[in-house]
Amino acid sequence: MEDIADFAQWSLDTIRAEGATFSWLEELRFEWTPATALALEQVLSGKTIVLITDQKRKWFGEYILSSVNPDRLERPPVPIVSIDSLYPHFNNINGGDMIDIIDDMLNVSLKGEYFFWYIGSGDDKRADIAKRKGNSYFWIFDEDYANSFNLKSYDKHLDIKLLQVYRLFDLSLNGAMFGEVDVTS
Repeated sequence: MEDIADFAQWSLDTIRAEGATFSWLEELRFEWTPATALALEQVLSGKTIVLITDQKRKWFGEYILSSVNPDRLERPPVPIVSIDSLYPHFNNINGGDMIDIIDDMLNVSLKGEYFFWYIGSGDDKRADIAKRKGNSYFWIFDEDYANSFNLKSYDKHLDIKLLQVYRLFDLSLNGAMFGEVDVTS
């Protein structure tokens, strides 16, 4: 029986196996590992991902939604929805009371079995609902935040890097689902 790999080492090996274009991720793996391990643990426990992006990354959110569960599944489908599909007026939310109402709706409809995955600028108001939950997962720009993988919004290669990080996330999801890597350590 093959040993299950430690997630930090597995991530490093996977980054290196992807080639030189992924080398920038090697130095950020210590941010990547704990935040992503928590997200993967939640997926494995059956929680639904509620995806939120800032407006500039809307394209990327659509890419994730169309890519994570392709028509030719090689793994069990991942429960994922966008906040905009659950509440189309999410951009119009102002103030904590409305965020509380949306959060209550999610708790009722998803029975509390969900977590937010936010991708975008840390100061965007769309991040506020995710920042209220301790189990949220962040790919956040220009800000240090708990459970986050940090990127720079002014990076001229940001879009390419997002796609590469998504590739690593997808490989990590496969590894966790198929028992190749232990995300609980």
